[in-house]
Formats: sequence, C-alpha cells, structure tokens
Amino acid sequence: MQLKHLRTLLSPQDGAAKVTCMAWSQNNAKFAVCTVDRVVLLYDEHGERRDKFSTKPADMKYGRKSYMVKGMAFSPDSTKIAIGQTDNIIYVYKIGEDWGDKKVICNKFIQTSAVTCLQWPAEYIIVFGLAEGKVKEGGETEDWLWMGIIVLKRAMCCSGKGILSGHADGTIVRYFFDDEGSGESQGKLVNHPCPPYALAWAANSIVAAGCDRRIVAYGKEGHVLQTFDYSRDPQEREFTTAAASPGGQSVVLGSYDRLRVLNWSPRRSIWEEAKPKEIANLYTVTALAWKRDGSRLCAGTLCGGVEQFDCCLRRSIYKNKFELTYVGPSQVIVKNLSSGTRVVLRSHYGYEVEEVKILGKERYLVAHTSDTLLLGDLNTNRLSEVAWQGSGGNEKYFFENENVCMIFNAGELTLVEYGSNDTLGSVRTEFMNPHLISVRINERRQRGMEDNKKLAYLVDIKTIAIVDLIGGYNIGTISHESRVDWLELNETGHKLLFRDRKLRLHLYDIESCSKTMILNFCSYVQWVPGSDVLVAQNRNSLCVWYNIEAPERVTMSSIRGDVVGLERGGGKTEVMVTEGVTTVAYTLDEGLIEFGTAIDDGNYTRATAFLETLEMTPETEAMWKTLSKLSLEARQLHIAESLHRQNDSCSTDRITRTSFFPQGGEGTDFYQVRARLAMLEKNYKLAEMIFLEQNAVEEAMDMYQELHRWDECIAVAEAKGHPALEKLRRGYYQWLMDTQQEERAGELQESQGDGLAAISLYLKAGLPAKAARLVLTREELLANTELVEHITTALIKSELYERAGDLFEKIRNPQRALECYCKGNAFMKAVELARLAFPVEVVRLEEAWGDHLVQQKQLDAAINHYIEARCSIKAIEAALGARQWKKAIYILDLQDRNTASKYYPRVAQHYVSLQEYEIAEELYTKGDRTKDAIDMYTQAGRWEQAHKLAMKCMRPEDVSVLYITQAQEMEKQGKYREAERLYVTVEEPDLAITMFKKHKLYDDMIRLVGKHHPDLLSDTHLHLGKELEAEGRLQEAEYHYLEAQEWKAIVNMYRSSGLWEEAYRVAKAHGGANAHKHVAYLWAKSLGGEAAVRLLNKLGLLEAAVDHAADNCSFEFAFELSRLALKHKTPEIHLRYAMYLEDEGKFEEAEAEFIRAGKPKEAVLMFVHNQDWEAAQRVAEAHDPDSVAEVLVGQARGALEEKDFQKAEGLLLRAQRPGLALNYYKEAGLWSDALRICKDYVPGQLEALQEEYEREATKKGARGMEGLVEQARQWEQAGEYGRAVDCYLKVRDAGSSSLVEKCWMKAAELSIKFLPPQRSLEVVRTVGPQLIGIRKHSAAAELYLNLDLVKEAIDAFIEGEEWNKAKRVAKELDPRYEDYVDQHYKEVLKNQGKVDSLVGVDVVAALDLYVEQGQWDKCIETAAKQNYKILHKYVALYATHLLREGGYAQALALYVQHGAPANPQNFNIYKRIFTDMVSSPGTNSAEAYYSWADLRDVLFNLCENLVKSSEANSPAHEEFETMLLIAHYYATRSAAQSVKQLETMAARLSISLLRHTQLLPADKAFYEAGIAAKAVGWENMAFIFLNRFLDLTDAIEEGTLDALDHSDFQDTDIPFEVPLPAKQHVPEAQREEVRNWVITVSVDQRLEQVLPQDERGAYEASLVAASTGVQALPCLITGYPILRNKIELKRPGKAANKDNWNKFLMAIKTSHSPVCQDVLKFISQWCGGLPSTSFSFQ
Repeated sequence: MQLKHLRTLLSPQDGAAKVTCMAWSQNNAKFAVCTVDRVVLLYDEHGERRDKFSTKPADMKYGRKSYMVKGMAFSPDSTKIAIGQTDNIIYVYKIGEDWGDKKVICNKFIQTSAVTCLQWPAEYIIVFGLAEGKVKEGGETEDWLWMGIIVLKRAMCCSGKGILSGHADGTIVRYFFDDEGSGESQGKLVNHPCPPYALAWAANSIVAAGCDRRIVAYGKEGHVLQTFDYSRDPQEREFTTAAASPGGQSVVLGSYDRLRVLNWSPRRSIWEEAKPKEIANLYTVTALAWKRDGSRLCAGTLCGGVEQFDCCLRRSIYKNKFELTYVGPSQVIVKNLSSGTRVVLRSHYGYEVEEVKILGKERYLVAHTSDTLLLGDLNTNRLSEVAWQGSGGNEKYFFENENVCMIFNAGELTLVEYGSNDTLGSVRTEFMNPHLISVRINERRQRGMEDNKKLAYLVDIKTIAIVDLIGGYNIGTISHESRVDWLELNETGHKLLFRDRKLRLHLYDIESCSKTMILNFCSYVQWVPGSDVLVAQNRNSLCVWYNIEAPERVTMSSIRGDVVGLERGGGKTEVMVTEGVTTVAYTLDEGLIEFGTAIDDGNYTRATAFLETLEMTPETEAMWKTLSKLSLEARQLHIAESLHRQNDSCSTDRITRTSFFPQGGEGTDFYQVRARLAMLEKNYKLAEMIFLEQNAVEEAMDMYQELHRWDECIAVAEAKGHPALEKLRRGYYQWLMDTQQEERAGELQESQGDGLAAISLYLKAGLPAKAARLVLTREELLANTELVEHITTALIKSELYERAGDLFEKIRNPQRALECYCKGNAFMKAVELARLAFPVEVVRLEEAWGDHLVQQKQLDAAINHYIEARCSIKAIEAALGARQWKKAIYILDLQDRNTASKYYPRVAQHYVSLQEYEIAEELYTKGDRTKDAIDMYTQAGRWEQAHKLAMKCMRPEDVSVLYITQAQEMEKQGKYREAERLYVTVEEPDLAITMFKKHKLYDDMIRLVGKHHPDLLSDTHLHLGKELEAEGRLQEAEYHYLEAQEWKAIVNMYRSSGLWEEAYRVAKAHGGANAHKHVAYLWAKSLGGEAAVRLLNKLGLLEAAVDHAADNCSFEFAFELSRLALKHKTPEIHLRYAMYLEDEGKFEEAEAEFIRAGKPKEAVLMFVHNQDWEAAQRVAEAHDPDSVAEVLVGQARGALEEKDFQKAEGLLLRAQRPGLALNYYKEAGLWSDALRICKDYVPGQLEALQEEYEREATKKGARGMEGLVEQARQWEQAGEYGRAVDCYLKVRDAGSSSLVEKCWMKAAELSIKFLPPQRSLEVVRTVGPQLIGIRKHSAAAELYLNLDLVKEAIDAFIEGEEWNKAKRVAKELDPRYEDYVDQHYKEVLKNQGKVDSLVGVDVVAALDLYVEQGQWDKCIETAAKQNYKILHKYVALYATHLLREGGYAQALALYVQHGAPANPQNFNIYKRIFTDMVSSPGTNSAEAYYSWADLRDVLFNLCENLVKSSEANSPAHEEFETMLLIAHYYATRSAAQSVKQLETMAARLSISLLRHTQLLPADKAFYEAGIAAKAVGWENMAFIFLNRFLDLTDAIEEGTLDALDHSDFQDTDIPFEVPLPAKQHVPEAQREEVRNWVITVSVDQRLEQVLPQDERGAYEASLVAASTGVQALPCLITGYPILRNKIELKRPGKAANKDNWNKFLMAIKTSHSPVCQDVLKFISQWCGGLPSTSFSFQ
C-alpha cells in the first residue's frame, strides 16, 4: 500500500493546537475532527467542511475550557457521535442524517474519572477507558471489563467484535463481544516494554509501539512475531499513534514528521515495511483515522493540521464505467463513475483479490481469490464470499434472478444467495438455460413460514426435480412423456408450471403431487409478479387464472396479437400485446389479484394494507367486511381491532383487549355484546344508541368517561336530563385541572367566553403563544396594557420572539417588534416591517438573514439574501458552501477580476471531481490558474487537451521541457505507455523510440517507428535482427528479419550457426519456389557423397539438386550425384557442361561434350554461330549429314551480311533453297533481283510478288512512289494501259505534289485516250476530287470539262473561289447555273463576314448581318443610305434592343437624330421610351432639361407626322398628344427650376402633372408635387399630397389599391383609378423622411387638410369646376386653369395666363436662361408663333 497526499483539510497553526481525536462514520459519508478548542468539525467524504458544533462541559461553573476531548466515535448508523471528555463525562450528540440538522445531546454518561479513549462498536455498546485504569462497556447498563492503571489507548478488531486496551504500565488487554468461535483468550494478553501509545489490532497480529521507538508485532496469544527497532535512528522519535486499515492488511504509525507503513504479506506471513512517508514541518502526529472503506487516511498533528492521504495499491478503470481501487490485497472499492456510488468488496478470510469483473448488465460483481469466490449486487450492496476452488475460469454465470447467482461448472449448478457467505445448494444438471431452472427465495412471506427457498430444474429432458434448498432434500420429481422446454415455480414455491415441446401447459401441485394440464397451444405464460395469478396465451385468446387453486376457472378474452410481457405498477397490472406495429395494454382486475393473493396467503395484514389504498366503493366495502369476518374467524383479533380502531384513540385497545366478551348475557344478541362490537367498529354513536335503547344511560356515560370523551358524556347527560350534569361539568373541569391539562381547560373557558380566565390558564400552562393568539383576536383584550405586557414578557421568556413581535406590531410598537423578530430569527417579518417603518435597516436585515441561514446550514437559501444585501463575497461563499456551483459561477461572472479570481479555482475543483474537464478548464482560465488546468488534464490522462492548453499559455520550448520531464518521470516509474503519450504529444517520438529500445521493448519500438518513421521501418527491423543475432536470440532475430523481408539474412544466420533445418524451413516458407531447393543443395553439398544423396532423397530434391548443381556450374558435384543415384541424367549433364564450355569459349572441349551427350547438331550450330564454317562442315559431315544444308544456309547468311549477294545466291541454290534467296532479296529491297529469281525459279509466285512490291512502294513514300512511277511507265510502254493507270493512281503525296499531280493527270489522260468511256469517267471522277484536295481546282475543272461534266467543273471553280471562271462557264455552257453561282457567292460572303462586299450584292442581307454581329452603328449608317422605310426598320430594331438593356436615353437620341415616323408598329417603342423616362430617378432637376426637351421634341415630331397619316385623331394620336403635353410640362418645370424667381411656377407644374397620373407613376408624381409644394410653403397641399404618397407606398407593399381613401380629392380632376406601380420609385430614406414629417404635422394639428380653392369654389389646380362642369384651358406655362387674363395662341386650344406669361418672359430677360429661351422657341413652333403682346407690370 502507498500513501499519496491528497489535500489539507485543516491548516496548521503557528503554535501548539493539538488535534485531540478524529473519527470516520460507518457509512463513510462523514468525518469528524475535534481540535484543541473543543469544537467538532464535520467534513463530507470529499473533504469539504460542511458543519461544526461546540462541545459543552459537564458543569458550566468550571468554565468552557475546563476539559479536553479525549475520545470520539460515530454510532453504527452514523447519526450520533459519542464524545469522551476529561471532566468525567461522555456526551452522545444526535447529529442527524443530513447536513445542517440540529445538533442535540440525546444521552450522557457521568463517570468517576477522566475519559481517556472511546469506541462505539455496536448499536447499544460504547466502550471507553478511564484515567483510573478502568475499561467499561456503556449502554443502558455499565459493565466493568477491566481494571488497571491509566488506560492510554484502545483499539478495535477489524470485525468490530472485540477491543484492545493499552495501559500506562504496558499492559495490553483483549476483550471479545463475540469471539465468533475463534477460541482466542480474553483478558490480559501481553506486557509491552513501554506504554503502548500506538496500538493497532490488524488481521493477523497486534501492533504496539511507544516511546522506546520500537514497533512490536504480537501474535494472537501474545507472542512476539516481529520487531522493528528504530531506537538507533537519530531521525526517529517516539511513536504517538497507530491505525490499522479496515481490512487489517496494513498498519500506519505516526511519529515526528513521519508516517511509517507496515503491509502484511500473505505469502510470507510477515509484516513488510513500505517506504515511510516523510513530511517536513508536519511535527508530531497526534491522531490517525482510517476511512471505513480503506481508501483514505487522515492524520492530525500537534499544530492543529489535518492532512488527508489516498491509500491504495493500484487503480484501474473497467470499461470506462467503473473505477476499481485496490486499497489492500484483499479489499477493492468499486465505484460507479456515472452515479458515484461505491461498493467495498473484501475477502473476509484475507485472501488476495486477483481479478474483478462486472457482469450482468453491469450490475453484478464477480471476483476470485485463491480459495474463494466473491459475488455482489451493486444495486443492493449485498456481497457474498463462498469457498471455491479454481476451475480455470470455465464457470458460466447467470444473473436472471435478482436474489441468486447461478454458476454452471463442469455439469454442476451452484446457487449463491447474495448477502450469504454459504452456497445455497448444488445439483447436477446439463441444462444451463435459465428458462429450465427456477429459484424462489423468500419472494412472498407466508404466515408460519420463516424461510422459503426452493429450486426446480431438469434432471434430464423429461424429468423435473424440485428441491427444498433449506433442508437440502428433494420434495418432488415429475416424469413427463415429452420434452420440457420451460418451467417456473410460483413465488410461494407451492405450484410449478411447465410447458412441453407440444406447447401443452401443465400445473403441478407440490403438496398433493398432482399434475394437471390446463392449456393447449400455449405460446406465452407467466406468473403475475407478487401474486399467484397466472397469465397465458392460447392462439388468439388471453387466459387468466385469478384463483390457481381452481385451474378449471379461467377468464378468457380475445386478443389480436402476441403477448410480449407483463407490467405491474402504479396499482394496476397490464398485459402487453403487439397488434401489428402497435402495442396494446390489456388491464387485469387488480382487486382480484392483490386481495385474492393476500387472502390465499392468509396474510390479512397485506390485505388490509391493500384495501387502505382503494377508494370506498361497494366492492371495496364488501372486501372490508370479508376481511373483518375472516380475521375474526381466524381469531386474529389484533387485525380485527386495527380495522375498527381510531387512530387517535388509545383506550379502544384496552376496551377490545379487556372486555370484548362481557360476562353473562345472551351471546352475540346481548346488548352489551352488540354495543362492544359497535365500539370495536368505532361506531360509538351506535353503541350509545344501543345503551340508551336499554335505558342504560349510566353505561353509555361510563363508556364515554372511560374513553375520556367528556363532551359526548355531558351531551348524553344533557339529553337525558341526568341529575349529575353540573357535577359532570365541574368534574370535567376539575379533572382537567387535576391532570394539569390547563390548555384544555383554557380552551373550555375560551369556548364559554371567559377570555381572561382562558389567558390565565394558557399562561399557567406555559402556553403564552395561545394567550397571544387569543389577545390578537380580541380588541378589548389588546387594550389591557398590563395584560399585553405580561403576555409579551412570557413570550420573550419562552423565546417565542416571533409571536411577541406580532403582538408588538399589533399594538403599534414597531421598534420592539423589529427587535423581537430579529431575536427570533423571523427575518421575513422583520424585513417586511422594516420596509414600512425602517427602510434603512432593510440591507442590514437581509445580511443578518443570510448569516442566520448560513448558521442553519441553509446556504442555498442565504445566497439571494446576501445578493439583496450587496454582500457579494458572502453570496459567493454561501453558493460554494451550498454546492450551488452554477449560481456561484453566475455571481462570480458579475464581480471584478481580482475578487473572482480566487474563487474560480474552487469551483473548478468541483467540476474536476465530476470529470467535466472543459468547464473546469474555463474556470481555471478565468481564475488565472491555467497551470492548474494543465495539471488537471495531465492527471486525468488527457494529454491532448493538456498540450493544447499549454500551447496557448506557454512557450513551445517550455511545453516540450515540461512534457519531456514528466515523461522521464513516468519512464522511471515503469509507466512506459504514459511516457510514450507525453513524448508523442510534444512531437518527440524519437525519445519514445529510444526509451523502448533502452528497455528492450522492441514491439512498442517497432510500433512507433512504423507510425512516425515508416520509411525506416525495414531498416529498424534489420538492425534489431542483427542485434538479436549477435546476442544469440535467433528466434527473435528471425521475426525481425522477416518483417524487414530479409529472409536470406535468416538463412545465412542459421547456416552460420549450423542450423540447416531451420535455414531450410525459412527458405521454404518465405523464399519463393526455389529458395528451399538452393538451401537443400548447399546443405547436401556440405555433406557430400552418400550422405548428400540420402538427404536429397529424403527431401525429394535429388533431381532438382542435380539440376541446381548444373545451373551453378558445379559439374563435378552434379556428375557425382548422377553417378551415385541418377545415371540417366549423365547425358543431360554432359550437354549442359558442353553449353557451359561453349560460353567459356572452349569450343573443342565443348564439341567433345556435345558428342558425348549425343547432340552433334548442337556442336554444328555452335560452329555456325561462331562462323567457323570449316569445323561446322566437318562435324556435320562426320556426325550429322542432315545439317549440311543448314551449314550452307548459315554461310550464305554470312555472305549476305557482307553484301556479297552473288555468293549468297550461289550457296542457297546449292542448298536448294531458292525461296530463301527470294526472301533475302526482298528484305534487302532488291525487288528486281527478287522478281528475276521468282520468274526463273518460282514463277507461280510472280503475281503475288508484284502486288507485294506495290504495297511496299506505297509504304516507303517518295522512294516507293518513284518505283511505282517507274513500274507504271513500264506498263505504259508495254501497252498495258489499264495497269499503267492503276499504278499512276496508286501514287500518293509523298512530299512532292507536282509528281502526284503529274501522275494523276497522266492516268486521266491515258484513260481518256485508251480506255473505254465508262472506265475513263470513273478515273476522272476519282482524280478530280483528289486534285481539288491538293487545291488544283483549275486542273480538276479542265478534266471535268473534257467529259462535259459542267456542274462538277463549276463546283471545282467555286471550291477554288474562282468566281469569274465559274460564272463564265455557267454563262457559256449552261446558263441554268448562273443563279446557282450567285447564291453560293452570297453565302460565302455571309459566312466569311465580308459584309462590305455583301452590300454590293444584297444590302438587306448585309444589314441583317450587321444586326447579328451587333454592329448597330454600321447598320444604321448603311441603312441611312437606303430609303426611309429601310432606315426606320433598323432604327426600330436598334431602339428595341436598347430598351431591353435599359438604354431608353440612347433610344430617344436615335429618334431625335432620325425622326419619329407615324408607324403603328413603332407606337409601343415610343410609349416605352416615355414610360421609362417618367419612371427614372433623378429627372426632377434643372439638369434634366435637355432629356425632357428631347422627349418633347420627338413626341412633337411624332404628333406632327400622325396628323398627316391615317392615324390622325385616333385614340393613339390623342394619347401621344397627352404625352407631348406631359413632356412639355416636365421640360418647362426643369427650365423653371434653373431660375430662382420661377420656383413657384415649377411647383405648379408638378401639381398640374397630378391630373395625368394614369400615365405617370402615381407615387413619384405625388412625392414630387408634395415636396415642391412644401418647398414654396404650401404646407396644406404638401401635407395632402405626401399623405397620399405614403398611402400609395403602403398599397405598393400590399399589392392592391383597394384601401386608398379618395376623400381629399373629391371634386378635382386628379384621377382615382390609376395603375398600381410595380415598384417603389422613391428610396426608403426619403420615404422615411416624408413619413416623419407627415406624423409631425399630424400631431401638431396646425394644418387644415383641405385643398385650396379659387373663385369658382373648386380646387385651384382643377381644370373642371365641379359645381358647373365647365372646363377651363390649362396654362401652357403652369398647367393651372386660365380663369382670366388669357392670352390666346394661334393654335386652337392653346393659351396662357397673362401674369404667368409675363413673369416667364421677365425671368428670361433677367436671367438670359438658354433653357427658358428654348421653351419659348418650342412654344412658338408648337403653337404657330408667340403672342405679340408687350410686357405689362400692372
């Protein structure tokens, strides 16, 4: 065991402040420390301080410091603490189960002298030692266990069944409460050489030590086992305390600055000393306490410090779900990492636990020791240890039963009940299916039966045995005719169900040994849990037996699926049936199940408990009556009594027990019996009625008096006018006073209205609270100041401060009320009162409230109050103390960094304990403790996260140094894998490789090399192989050589070691097909002679070895082997030897070997190959005449190589091989010689040779073509014109087109002259396209014309683009083709894009081509040179193109330049230009004048043209006239905007445009009109127009104009029905600006929302007077109606207002504005001249 320091629970002080005693609770949840100041500190199992309380002296008159605490122990249930004190007393404090429970003294034991030590081994036993030397056992009585000198120390054995006491004279005494049959003696055990201040009782011995600095281990009977002597060690001091581990395997002894550890070695049966734990400045260890599960050891010191150590041998993680901590060889703590629950697994016999497994859905523990088997249930914490001899791990465990573990091993079934250390039973069976075994262990307790444990199993496939496991005997055997496939006992073990393979369900009654078949075709069966109700399925029927004793009575219901299970809970039982894809629940009758089961079991208590859960219905009432009847019949009167007893009546029991059956009478009909039964049923009124019927008034009154029901007694007396009524009342009151029931007497007085008397009685009874309640309800009593003062004094004396505060508050004394509330800790009322009366006190009270809650350990409730009091630090501390971590984080996040930084690590530690490392990292980072976060990840083995974090906050080199240092430490501890991870994390895999190599962990070394240096893997394997070979570890070297694919190195290694068999094995396995043969050959060669032959024969490689020897030129060995065993191989070896000699150039020796091998031809060929023709001829003639011809041929081949063709031809002819000569000539390209030889010697092949020659000529290009030409000439000279033509035609382009042309022309010429017409036509048709292909168009055309092929000749000229020749031929020879030539000419020009040339041929096609190419300017320019119609066709096309691309300005400019014809097909273009321009932004400015003027001029031009056209006065004409007027208004507005004095005129024009909104974007028009009106100060109109604008923008968003309100524009010529604009024409910013202005004006209400009117009573800008219907002319300058001062213009319908006209002219004269002058010019042009009036300023 090793000690590892975990934390400091209590920091040491500067001086002596001795920790006097410490103790762990039995449930490991609490740890208590008592300090020198006599305060007990309570910690939880994680080391967090959770509570504290002060001890008290035996007598306060001696003061609080008059004693010391010398002993402390928890009770076995961990809810109490016993404190032994030096002032001769032991207190027992009740501390409760939860933190913060109130601490109260529940017992005390006064002694005759100081208590020196104390233990609490059992529930009612406290053992303690006194200073006078006595050891006592305290409880309800006290017994002396021993008397002697001062008791110094006391120790308890591991089992808790005995104690040791050490005395000042060295005596050690032992006492057993239960020796468990060990036979060990009691009483004085041994005399230690010095006072045994350090005393521990371990599993196998007693360890004592003291001031002599020696540790002595004593045996069970006091003999010395071992001694550890440190008396000569100058560093060691006296031993002050000792503690044994709970398992007794280790002992820790404390001295100065040191803890010594002794570990028991089971194998050696001695104590072994571990390395001591040296802690500088620890000072003397005064107390030790070991946690009950052995995982923690706490040490208290002289200076008041408490240090906590982790105690374990090793730790491991099982499946990432459980932590296994081996705290000793025989003790393991199993911790569930998800839930935090723990189970301590311990061998009671001290055997070492070898392996722990968690099986059965991770619920059950299985562990082995050398002689026992440990089993446990993690959920119920039931553990078992049974004797078990190892069987090699072949056991199979089944955990289907929650109470029993079934173990199968070698055909034997063993049952172990969890929590029992003995096997429940063992039987022989070969059937391991849990469905064929049924175990029932006390699952339903039955009356009169203590234990009920039964087993049913299969002996063979047709025989069932039933065993009583308690007695171990067979209670039934069932032999069945068919194979059994399922069986199960009921919970009481009285019935057995089993089903055979024919699906027949049988019921067996164990008591009567009767078997009944109850169902056929059973597909599902199960007992209902907790009952004897049976559920089964028969095809589509659900069968339920509510009373299994009557199996013929079955309840059946139809179902449409398969039963899949039973669910019972929540007061109902459901059968789950799958019907298709859904699951349906069928509910059973729970009343029949539960009540019937209890009645069947005779368990009337359970029946009663069940009925109490049901609502009262007629059915349940009947059940109650049935149960009452049965309980009375069974004489279970206590149950009958409980059925009728009232909960608050204690006397009923006495009535029932003492006088249920009265003396005498007439049986059950006697009135007293009936009355008593009614009393039993608590029906006292019925009993009263029965008594009164018999006029037994006295008996009725006596009944009530006996029950102390005085009120009912007095009521009976009043009803019957009993003379003793007043006496009864006085007696009742007197009885209350005599029995000191002042409270009840006060209530009586209060009910009678005597409040003062009632208050007096309440005060006398010590119930000032009731008196206060009564006073508070009666105003007349509140007025009695003296009475109120008396009550408040009593309340304060009774410390009922809250009630006193209520009273003070009622009498309007808030100051005293607040004081009382504070004293009574009624802070809620105090705060409420302070908010009204003392607001400045609220913050202080909130803080005090929080402090109070902290004292009450209600830390979570205190947090909010501290927050209210702005006490952030206290709020944080409270949140941390309450473990409200999230709330603590929330508060910390609100604090400044300096305040919060010291708390973040504390919260982080909590999340570390929960393994929520990411949150902990974040908190550490916030607290500037990043190093702690790195350490956290490192300790948790999360190297990647640690490295990632370290890289953020540390320099890379520092991180590397840190990790490498840590890895080296791991390496020293043998934790190579952990070290490897660290090295790899900092990218230093080479260090890890070096580490593994250093420790010869070659597998890991190879793994890392393969991962990080795959290119060096083979080299590494090879290197390791060489090292291992040098060390003589040949097998390991073989592995690495193989991995390096160096099998040859293995073979050489084994060869050099003489291990030929191993070399042969490796070569055969890894060396390919022939490697093993080579090794066998070398092996045989090393043996030689007969031994080699035997070896090779054994391996079946003799012949192969001979071949191999020959292949390797070992001919002597080959000849030797063949001579000894393979004589038939000798010629072959001679042949191979000859070939070897030939290769070596030893031809004469080779010749001899060839001849010996019987291969003279090979010798001839050898000489031929070396061109030794003479020798070849000699050998051939002497030994192989058939080879003579071959020699001649070879000689001829040599002549050919020397270009001596004549000699070669002669030799070949001698050899009678003319065909070879022919081939040689062909190969040499000597075709003339070849043709000659062919003609002379092989005439039959002449034709084929000629064709081959032609093909070769074609392949060879120019050189070949020349040969063909030559051949053609020869054919021509020979008069073979057909062949000559064919030859000429075969000539192809070989770089000389002139040659090809000549040949083709020659062929055509010959064909025309000498060949038939049909053939000549074919030749010309063949030659013509080929000439065209080489661009000889004229030559081709001439050939065509020679044969009158006119169209082909024209096509040839067209292909050559010789258009003039083509036209001339067409014109002269066939005029039909003239158009054909022209059409082709146009297409070519179009295809080549030669538009300029095309213009002269087809101008429309040229213009279309311009359009296709997008050359619009060129197109328009060309069209302008044509007629007006063509020009405007392409102008329209260009304008359409521009409009599609959004270029309305360019389109307008086009019509400005070329005019606007009155073509109806152009009307849409004009409208589109108008629409795009009036919709475009940025046109409401002076700069836009010229754009409007262009539009105006184009429309004017269009209208002028329309007047002259057929469209005159048409709707289209009128629409364009309106557009012209609008364009004029826009142009005039832009001109007016450029002159300041015409600003009003511009505004009027914008307003006049509103009457044309059916053609203009309405929103844009109203916006421009509103803004213009606003600019000149016409706010009424501006408001109306802009309001209309906003309505229109909303309508555009909604997509409809239905919501528009037209009331503002009634009786005006502004149209209501206008097109809805498709988009917003005003940007959002400007819309928002308008909206804000309109809202502001609306709020101010300073404007009248009415349009201005003129003298007509109509809207001033309206042309139509609504009252008369008369329409005025619009002014050309402003658009407003002309009412007077009209200036008539020459054009009808055109006029101007004189004032406006003069103002406009004056502006022109003063500003000289060119745009205004242009407006006048246009008006003059439009209206036929200007008026001749002069200016007038009147």
